[in-house]
Amino acid sequence: MNTLLTVSGLVKRFGGHHALDGATFSVAEGSITGLIGPNGAGKTTCFNCIAGSLSPDDGHVSFAGEEITGLPPDAVFRRGLTRTFQIPQELGAMSVLENLMLVPSAQSGENLWESLLRPRRVAAQEHEIAERARATLALVELDGQAELYAGNLSGGQRKLLELARALMSEPRMILVDEPSAGVNPTLTLRLLELIRSLRESRAITFLVIAHDMDLIARLCETLVVMTNGRVLTEGDPRSVLEDPLVQEAYLGSQHR
Repeated sequence: MNTLLTVSGLVKRFGGHHALDGATFSVAEGSITGLIGPNGAGKTTCFNCIAGSLSPDDGHVSFAGEEITGLPPDAVFRRGLTRTFQIPQELGAMSVLENLMLVPSAQSGENLWESLLRPRRVAAQEHEIAERARATLALVELDGQAELYAGNLSGGQRKLLELARALMSEPRMILVDEPSAGVNPTLTLRLLELIRSLRESRAITFLVIAHDMDLIARLCETLVVMTNGRVLTEGDPRSVLEDPLVQEAYLGSQHR
């Protein structure tokens, strides 16, 4: 498979602390890749540097053959690379449907003159976006909550809403941060099924941070292991999880 995302020599310092210290790995197009490691390994900092929330101090990030190092989040988003968060970032005072309808960029209704001079065009586009949003909510089984305030959803439903919002951007790749955190086992299984289904039906590439070893081994074809801001190893789940270095770095504190 072709490489879609490349992270090369990524460095990020916070004072004297190296959150990332030369992290290097790649993600194949069409794959579901897991990014694992102990707390403080640098996984979320790496996500933030890829998605544009943080600018790295050194190193490079390329997506689909284009350098995106240091680009702001909106520019990364427009290139087809989006993310979800460990703690969902929904707009709680807006409806579930409205949360999705805000995602598409360059909407005619955002322009005052378009709204005044071409109201039919604006209404037609809004209707099309609403229909696409409802279809996306049906895909993640939240269509029954479309009119609820997003802040009234359960933790698991918020995770589904995060994924639905990412899908509204029609991405090539989604960075998924801790999909099972705070989610009951039934919804966790639903999230796994959705990720697999979206990879097959829409050719979306996924990079997933997770601490649940059972989840990550069942979901991903490739694992990248980080520790102390660097990549320790990468490979298929079985060989990675059986690696003594990985067990010491990641599992040691839990299984000694």
